Amino acid sequence: MSDLLDLSAVEARAALDAKSISATELTTAYIAAAEETAALNNYVLLTPDHALAMAAKADARLAKGEAGLLEGVPLGVKDLFCTNGVQTTACSRILDGFTPPYESTVTANLWDAGAVMIGKLNCDEFAMGSANETSAFGPAISPWQGADKTDLVPGGSSGGSASAVAARSALMTTGTDTGGSIRQPAAFCGVVGLKPTYGRCSRWGIVAFASSLDQAGPITRDVADNALMLQAMASHDARDSTSSDVPLQDVVAAVRQGVKGMKIGVPREYVMDGMDGDVVALWQQGQDWLRQAGAELVDVSLPHTKYALPTYYIIAPAEASSNLARYDGVRYGLRVEAGSLDEMYEATRAVGFGEEVQRRILVGTYVLSAGYYDAYYLKAQKVRRLIKQDFDTAFASVDALLTPATPTAAFPVGRKIDDPVVNFLNDVFTVPANLAGLPGLSVPAGLNADGLPLGLQVLGRPYDEASLYRVGGVLEAAASFTATPARRAGGAK
Repeated sequence: MSDLLDLSAVEARAALDAKSISATELTTAYIAAAEETAALNNYVLLTPDHALAMAAKADARLAKGEAGLLEGVPLGVKDLFCTNGVQTTACSRILDGFTPPYESTVTANLWDAGAVMIGKLNCDEFAMGSANETSAFGPAISPWQGADKTDLVPGGSSGGSASAVAARSALMTTGTDTGGSIRQPAAFCGVVGLKPTYGRCSRWGIVAFASSLDQAGPITRDVADNALMLQAMASHDARDSTSSDVPLQDVVAAVRQGVKGMKIGVPREYVMDGMDGDVVALWQQGQDWLRQAGAELVDVSLPHTKYALPTYYIIAPAEASSNLARYDGVRYGLRVEAGSLDEMYEATRAVGFGEEVQRRILVGTYVLSAGYYDAYYLKAQKVRRLIKQDFDTAFASVDALLTPATPTAAFPVGRKIDDPVVNFLNDVFTVPANLAGLPGLSVPAGLNADGLPLGLQVLGRPYDEASLYRVGGVLEAAASFTATPARRAGGAK
């Protein structure tokens, strides 16, 4: 089994085309891997029968020479994506038992490309969290371990997605990124994660958190796999009014193009209090790698960066309070019976929503209320525009930006759950890209002094994912990140 799990998605596709392995064999190996690593709680629902049926159809297409881009590739789906006939709960009690009668556009694209679904992955409830500790199914665990074999968070909200790729219980996974929820867990787990440009991947059929910020993206083992998955995921969708029809570049070829002649910006505002020294050192090393590969490094300024987190934590809860108003116990999901309709609403939402979700609904409702809309929400939208203008100015003179992905490495489960503000600071380097609608890529590039993964982040112009993959490919080659976690399928325990 371990030999099959060692294959990247690109390698697996080549082996499937060459008939040296079958989709059924590969899928069987990943089902076993998911069961072997079940203690990590990165899956909330395994679908082995469904997966094997999809794999059999993939084998039939492979035999006919009709293979799609991801034909026979086993992947996991974050429990935020609606999957036709398969339970989707957003890891919340309020959607307990909800089985969608339709498929999200992104997952439909993946199935059209021949991919195989192993199961649904754990995440923070309604994607609200930075450590995958708010899930109704309990926390997902990173396959990496801290001192004395301490359980570590995988990051959030796409923690189950990143944990599964790192643990080799999925070859690739879907994630969503509202304020860093793909890039931060990818950095914590030593895998590659991309937040595409806002509008690049359809939001139709994805349970909404903050509609002007949410974006689906791929989490994979390496940069080439990531580009391949994005090519399958991305599409224009008339059902999503924010979906873009800007054509996707040849991102697969971009991975191998190098950075010679590119100008890479280094934003001075990303040096912040509380950063680990190992993070600062890796950031400098990343600059050196790009310089050695032929890029020109340029100092740039993003002066409104310090306002990004407070801006995000006004806008995102405001949109969440509106989006989550639909969960009332009437049409689907949990219902707690009570004496009157209003009491039923109150009881259902009190039981159905977890503490972090309730906190954000209350904050969002407050900033949208009469007397506070202008003081908070409207002002935050004005600052958001200034943050975007900072990026526009920077990209007038550089092709991409290099920053740390996170201020620290992963931390132990339970350490920060009781301090929301400390948890929010995990997203300090990732939130600005969401506010500006920009693409961002996290690439594993080294280990800290405790042997835990650290990532570098590349930010680019809107719809220029190709430049991110050019830079990411160089960073990946230079870093030669081959470290593996202690708790992974087919490996050490």
